[in-house]
Amino acid sequence: MSEAVTNPFNHLLSELKVGDKTYKYYDLNKLNDERVKRLPFSIRILLESAVRNADNFVIKPEDVENILAWETTSLKSVEVPFRPARVILQDFTGVPCVVDLAAMRDAVRRLGSDPAKINPLVPVDLVIDHSVQVDVYRTEDAVQKNLEIEMNRNRERFQFLKWGAKAFNNLQIVPPGSGIVHQVNLEYLARVVFNNNGLLYPDSVVGTDSHTTMIDGLGVAGWGVGGIEAEAVMLGQHVSMVLPEVVGFKLTGSLPEGATATDLVLMITAILRKKNVVGKFVEFFGPGVAALSLADRATIANMAPEYGATMGFFPIDSRGIDYLRLSNRDAEVVSYVEAYLRAQGMFLTHDGTQADPVYNSVVELDLSTVVPTLAGPKRPHDAVPLSNMQADFQACLTNPVSFKGYGLTADEAKNEVKFTFSGDNKEYTLRHGSVVIAAITSCTNTSNPSVLIGAGLLAKKAVEAGLSTLPYIKTSLAPGSHVVTKYLEKAGLQPYLDKLGFNMVGFGCTTCIGNSGDIPSELESAINDNNLVAAAVLSGNRNFEGRVHAATRANYLASPPLVVAYALAGTVDFDFETQPLGQKADGTPVFLRDIWPSREEIEAVEASCVLSSMFKEVYENITKGNQAWNALEVTQSTLYEWDEKSTYIHHPPYFTSMGLEPSEIKPIVKARCLLNLGDSITTDHISPAGKIAKNSPAAVFLESLGVKPADFNTYGARRGNDLVMTRGTFANARIVNKLLGGKASAKTLHVPSGEEMYTYDAAARYAQEGTPLIVLGGQMYGSGSSRDWAAKGPFLQGVKAVIAQSFERIHRSNLVGMGVLPLEFLEGQSADSLGLTGKEVFTIDITSVPFTVNQIYTVKVEGGAIDSFQVKSRIDTEVELAYYRHGGILQYVLRNIIKGKAE
Repeated sequence: MSEAVTNPFNHLLSELKVGDKTYKYYDLNKLNDERVKRLPFSIRILLESAVRNADNFVIKPEDVENILAWETTSLKSVEVPFRPARVILQDFTGVPCVVDLAAMRDAVRRLGSDPAKINPLVPVDLVIDHSVQVDVYRTEDAVQKNLEIEMNRNRERFQFLKWGAKAFNNLQIVPPGSGIVHQVNLEYLARVVFNNNGLLYPDSVVGTDSHTTMIDGLGVAGWGVGGIEAEAVMLGQHVSMVLPEVVGFKLTGSLPEGATATDLVLMITAILRKKNVVGKFVEFFGPGVAALSLADRATIANMAPEYGATMGFFPIDSRGIDYLRLSNRDAEVVSYVEAYLRAQGMFLTHDGTQADPVYNSVVELDLSTVVPTLAGPKRPHDAVPLSNMQADFQACLTNPVSFKGYGLTADEAKNEVKFTFSGDNKEYTLRHGSVVIAAITSCTNTSNPSVLIGAGLLAKKAVEAGLSTLPYIKTSLAPGSHVVTKYLEKAGLQPYLDKLGFNMVGFGCTTCIGNSGDIPSELESAINDNNLVAAAVLSGNRNFEGRVHAATRANYLASPPLVVAYALAGTVDFDFETQPLGQKADGTPVFLRDIWPSREEIEAVEASCVLSSMFKEVYENITKGNQAWNALEVTQSTLYEWDEKSTYIHHPPYFTSMGLEPSEIKPIVKARCLLNLGDSITTDHISPAGKIAKNSPAAVFLESLGVKPADFNTYGARRGNDLVMTRGTFANARIVNKLLGGKASAKTLHVPSGEEMYTYDAAARYAQEGTPLIVLGGQMYGSGSSRDWAAKGPFLQGVKAVIAQSFERIHRSNLVGMGVLPLEFLEGQSADSLGLTGKEVFTIDITSVPFTVNQIYTVKVEGGAIDSFQVKSRIDTEVELAYYRHGGILQYVLRNIIKGKAE
């Protein structure tokens, strides 16, 4: 707000004395409302935020009442505002955020106002962690070599980010080579409780990566949003959200010998996907919580996007306080964190004095029933017990094409081929299930010392037994922070991982996001030429088709020890119970059970080798960068000097023609269907990701500008250039498009001409013809990572609406944020059930009925089996109506800032 406001809840302000200091806080106990103690801990954080930020304008007393009445309002789709304390970005999603801010400054100047008005109003941390690729591996200097390649490959965008850190207030950059954003957040950035000039309040965060939820394991409310929504929060907007249902997940017992936190989270993911927790909070409680380490909780919280929840929340308890001490948080900070949370009733005691909160529903799991588990071969929630892995994979080979099938004939399932590996000039045999990538990577597991130490001990025992891995397997270890390096070295385990090929390759998100790098060309040719279902095993959180590597059609998530085990086995078509991994020198067979480390061994190493001093050493220099980063020269300026020749950073077109007032809403008239898609279309299918394929529209464009194929880099690295990204939208070769008869392709049908062409080329032709576009989809459209380009790309291709059976939460929000209308078929209906082929002409007159939340619209159809059908608008809140009226959330914010109405 541009004028002073009075908080109607200022009477709740209280003092809290901790040591010799006195702090202020808004005391929820002074509400004198018994409903507070019944609220889930996660909802209490929303309540405190509403009380503290109430202004009788954006956040009103009735919003506080709605949260207090959560037991009933959570079932009624009631909208509440939430103002997060901070924003966290990674570089893939952070670059376009900074690009948009720079473009907004230009727009403010063009519209006659001060560009310096565009500045983050809350703390923003950007961790450069998504640009490193596994180019060099299985060598001692892999980390340094990959960092050098990363710096050279991304110099232009890194210079832009460094400019942004100087140009904008409240923007801190954590340089490349420092670690994975979520692990850095957990170990260093998280405040848990903010101290803002003596006012204490809970830490909360939204991030442009869906796995922002990892911080929920430390009692910090955090979840992923699209880059578009994050930019709005940075500029002072609140998050408009429907007050969520909360599923209580009761844990009892303790993990049995041989089971890991990864096994637990894969089982939880499978359980909750069946429960359908999309759009809900999941809050963990029960005696089993006390048995889990903070790292185990973070592992579970990290996977919330995979089980579909907004958050997987663990209230902070004494273990959380111990973790703050271990990770070298200041003693004074730890003291006021604990004192504040206890005073507010936000501290979980485990002593029997607290009644369990009320939940909308409860799921229970006895930790003692957890067994070693993988997930795959195409989705993270398809859990497979290790004991059933071989049979499951063999069944997948001949099952019909699906998430659990490849559609091979019985004869095709026996395919094998010999190839000569250039690394040692020896001949090897490849079969279905041969492991070609084995990667210990991703924030999910490399934040957890128990599973990494377990992998190291397994490697030690394997080496001592004389076992080795096949040399053509691309093995790698990419930890989430440098603390991992220190405790693996202190424990003496890294040399054994090195001997099996698991050398450190970098500190960032690698294989899990498709930054796996190339595999040997002769290996890739052997796989592709013989239609082999080659495998990757990774300790990550994502294994969607085409994500890890184009040559690996079977991708399994597993704990770090199991990643090592499958690298030793060389195939996922393996039964560890009956098949030995090899033999000792004396001929004695070695089974996995012979080298699997005990829980006692792991805990002993963790207790002696994971030290607070390691966190201190790593994080006291975290923002000072590396030599190559520090050498980047940047000119300081308020406005960015755009280089029209740049293929990395380009001025986006969102604000170039906007005026001070929004245009009138218009109907969507005589639109064509760009793609007709089925269920579980992910943002990996929609958003440009991974390598830029030869001959693709993006490749043709880059070559026209003189960029050589060797320098294409990835779509992720070029997210700051809309001209590249628009050409890469819907360019995933695994998209199954009904307009092409259901075949997987990066192409679509230009319906009027009947020509098959790349989706971007079809969109460009429709644009030339003045034809608006829609997309038809099935269940859970837009599931997966929180990718802003999954909304920006379709918008720039001319898509005006997406009609699907249901939407994933973040993607639906992003579509609205870009001015694309998300519409749902009515219950029980779909494109197929209505006889829609996608070849029809569609008209949606959204102006003939009131423009309201969840309005029902009629879609008129020409040239099809039906004349019309009805859809439900998934614009879910009043604020989203305003965003759509303005053409998008950024246009809405920009106009308010110029008019002095910024919050």
